Amino acid sequence: METGMVPDAAMIADRLAIQDVLAMHSRGVDRADETILKSCYWPDATVAYGGFNGNAHEFCAYLPQGIRRYWATQHTITNTRAEFNGKRAAVETYVTAYHYLRNDDGSGTEMTYLGRYLDRFEKRDNCWKIHHRQVLMDWNQNTVATSINEGPPFDGLARGARHPEDPLYAMLEQLRG
Repeated sequence: METGMVPDAAMIADRLAIQDVLAMHSRGVDRADETILKSCYWPDATVAYGGFNGNAHEFCAYLPQGIRRYWATQHTITNTRAEFNGKRAAVETYVTAYHYLRNDDGSGTEMTYLGRYLDRFEKRDNCWKIHHRQVLMDWNQNTVATSINEGPPFDGLARGARHPEDPLYAMLEQLRG
């Protein structure tokens, strides 16, 4: 499709389905939720994450343990571009990931990662999921933590947490109700 061409309704639906998978993947990582992560990949999918290269569902079982070593993380995705060929899509997504590692003495470090996901999606039975993900690093930064998490204006704010303690899960349970 030519840059700037107006997509038809089916193309819009495909793009929205892919964006939903990408957003769910970020949620799964940040909440350390294996079930959500697995829902983003086909069972035969593979990943190339550098430290782990292989079956995506095995990676999804491994990732929550690794991410829990951080006190907090946030993966923000932007600039998603999908190129389609029938029931396949090549998708490039920019990612900025923040990792806060808190030490026992209250000090901490902040690691910011900027990179891209190169995903090969497949559509099966009218459902898009990742068939292969390659993670690229464009840049990163490690610094001494400068965050202040207590005192005004932060008193009384709900705090993000990992699965199942994060307030998201209570909200979803109420919705399903």
